[in-house]
Amino acid sequence: MTSDEDDQLFIAEIGPAYAEPGQAEPRTKPVKKVRRRSSADANVDLGSEKLYFKIGEVAQIVGVPAYVLRYWETEFKVIKPQKSRAQQRVYRRRDVETLLKIKHLLYAKKFTIAGARQQLRLGADEVEMAPPASSYLAAQSLSQVRAELDEFIAWVASTGEEQGSLAADPAAYVQAMGGGRAMVDHAAATGAAQPLLTRPDRDAV
Repeated sequence: MTSDEDDQLFIAEIGPAYAEPGQAEPRTKPVKKVRRRSSADANVDLGSEKLYFKIGEVAQIVGVPAYVLRYWETEFKVIKPQKSRAQQRVYRRRDVETLLKIKHLLYAKKFTIAGARQQLRLGADEVEMAPPASSYLAAQSLSQVRAELDEFIAWVASTGEEQGSLAADPAAYVQAMGGGRAMVDHAAATGAAQPLLTRPDRDAV
């Protein structure tokens, strides 16, 4: 399943109340201006283009256990994951980014919970994000490599089937060279070895 299909599945499970801004809003309401992302947000790479994440995926991205995420949810009201019909937490991409900011404040800047909460309240856009967990990015990279290798193997297999049948056919090779007599005469004129006893060049076919 692609990331787009996965996102659509989450939207279908959660319902219109959890759609991205503008998707389920009546046209009569004024359009809100989209805030410009800060430089701290602009370069974040979550290793995926998905818009919605389950709690297990978020735990891998942030690099903390799921119970820590649930605890942060009680301490930071800005984190408001929705529940799917199966009662699973579903986080938006910006929720994940906020969790990375919380991790940076708590782990790197050594703020207390109250101090980190105040920093987010005073200027969340300016708070730096912790990088996604290296183990998660490595797993994403490995998955990409595997997908590319699978495509390459499939291409080699299909190419080999197309070219191998002709190259392995001696009759087709002799015919392509102008016939047996032409090959013998050419070999005698050039002093080359007997062509019918040498391995044919695949490019010649």
